[in-house]
Amino acid sequence: MNVPKYIARPEYLKRLAPFIGKGVIKVLAGQRRVGKSYLLYQLMDHIRKHTPGTVRIYVNKEQTRFAGIRTGGDLVAHVKALAGRSRRCALFIDEIQDIEGFETALRSLSSEARFDIFCTGSNSRLLSGELATGLAGRFVELRVHGLSYAEFLVFHKLPDEPETLMKYLRFGGLPFLMNVPLEEQVVSDYLSNVQDTVLLRDVVARFQVRNVVFLKRLTEYLADNIGSPVAAKRISDFLKSQRVNLSPNRVLNYLDNLCAAFLVSRVPRAEVQGKRIFEINEKYYFEDLGIRNSLTPFQMKDIGKVLENAIFLHLRISGFEVQVGKMGDKEIDFVATRRGERQYVQVAYLIPDEKTHAREFGNLLAIKDNYPKTVVSMDATAEGSFKGIRHVNVREFLKKLI
Repeated sequence: MNVPKYIARPEYLKRLAPFIGKGVIKVLAGQRRVGKSYLLYQLMDHIRKHTPGTVRIYVNKEQTRFAGIRTGGDLVAHVKALAGRSRRCALFIDEIQDIEGFETALRSLSSEARFDIFCTGSNSRLLSGELATGLAGRFVELRVHGLSYAEFLVFHKLPDEPETLMKYLRFGGLPFLMNVPLEEQVVSDYLSNVQDTVLLRDVVARFQVRNVVFLKRLTEYLADNIGSPVAAKRISDFLKSQRVNLSPNRVLNYLDNLCAAFLVSRVPRAEVQGKRIFEINEKYYFEDLGIRNSLTPFQMKDIGKVLENAIFLHLRISGFEVQVGKMGDKEIDFVATRRGERQYVQVAYLIPDEKTHAREFGNLLAIKDNYPKTVVSMDATAEGSFKGIRHVNVREFLKKLI
């Protein structure tokens, strides 16, 4: 098959390369339109170059020509008809959650050593549940995100300067935007369409949500409260004051559904010293800043929230698990852990005076361990360190993976 032109995203290929041809199913999971399909194209090219003679089979459930593949049985029949007697086949399946009983088909195909399987999905609950049940130990999942700031510079051919950072914070990192002018109305029209697709197809239809109006209001509420603790009971009580009767459990279900569709991420609060996880007042951050801004128009008064979301995304793109740190009455914006290592990160728009400096650096100074600690802000002079705590400008922090 002919592969469309694409801009390579080498970091993802680097993470997947050790598993190619190793008999495990490779799952690329993430929100719609973050570029999963083009990563499949990149993988196809990699296999064409490194294992010539491999038959490549592609199924994309978003294209009408594959509409007849409705069940796992349909998928197996389609694949085997194209594979014939070939000894080496690479199978690429886009949006696999749209195939009923896909886990049975994957289990059947993966039992034949000749199939190297790659698939994408836009529903974390469905993928993790069905794959863990039917394919325990036989798959590896890689979370795919929109463009990092460094990728944004490459895709849009823009210089690294303050104006470019503001475009990234305003318009977000969905790769398709490289094809249109970065103008408010044009981008807004596209992002509103993506947002509606995610809500209607991946939340309303998938989870049979009845109160669509409330779902939209809840999403707008999250967009307006980035970085603030979110309590289901508080939302439920507010709705009652507006004569909308929705129980806290239903609110929690809707929040779970938005997370499952990768529209937002739930970030728990945890004690910095100790293992206690607080199961209330979690924070929520958006997968894409542009979609967040399409729900609540971007305003400079919200720059602190948006920056915090951007730093959260960068930590996740870098492969960290992220929590909000709690230490008495002090809060650490992000406690990031990866393969046994840990980093603490505080985010501020600007640090204009001693009071702000004492707050942002003081919280980190109170942590009595030797893991790296960083304050990130938009101060042009952000550099160096204070008592062992790095102070880094936002652009410098975002330009490379940690």
